[in-house]
Amino acid sequence: MKDLQEAIGYTFRDPALLTEAMTHSSYAHEQHKNMKYNERLEFLGDAVLSIVVSDYIYKHCPNLPEGELTKLRASLVCEKSLFDFAKQIDLGSYLRLSNGERRNGGAKRPSIVSDAFEALIAAIYLDGGMKPAEKHILRFVVPEIEQHKNRSFKDYKTKLQEIIQKNPGEKLEYHLVSATGPDHDKHFKVEVCLNSNVIGKGGGRSKKEAEQQAAREALELMGY
Repeated sequence: MKDLQEAIGYTFRDPALLTEAMTHSSYAHEQHKNMKYNERLEFLGDAVLSIVVSDYIYKHCPNLPEGELTKLRASLVCEKSLFDFAKQIDLGSYLRLSNGERRNGGAKRPSIVSDAFEALIAAIYLDGGMKPAEKHILRFVVPEIEQHKNRSFKDYKTKLQEIIQKNPGEKLEYHLVSATGPDHDKHFKVEVCLNSNVIGKGGGRSKKEAEQQAAREALELMGY
């Protein structure tokens, strides 16, 4: 398990927790009736994952309404995403599976590997507390959130532009209203205008983000 600890950048004070996280029920039942396996850890890891992701997107996606926050969180904690995260550290290769489960491809089965990823989160949390667990989770989650932001932003501006272009002669412009705060924590406010009339306002940690949120508000006001 030394290689796995190097892969996740965390050294366990209690290696037994890591072993338990990597032990599938099939292995425990094949070896010893009283051997611990990872289902209880999976339960706890799911809760830790949810609170860390919820806290991060609440703080870093201030302009997303509740419904979009819920959808974003769901996309980040679903089996597919967890399986993708697990593959980044080759987690399946460290799993302790029964001979039959291993022969049947258990080390590459999304349900088994994603459950182990949640169990690993719980093991880190129990061993070192919330900070290292949060660090571990955000390593995988933050890049996905940034990609989501970029996709959303592109959609808002592109969609608004496409709608306006249907009416020749209409002029769409974005105006920076303010930029406040220190350099490392700027907040920008932008207005989007149609023929000099403000049709949307937005704010964000970058001018680009503020423009996209202004476009989103304009689309909502236009009924899109």
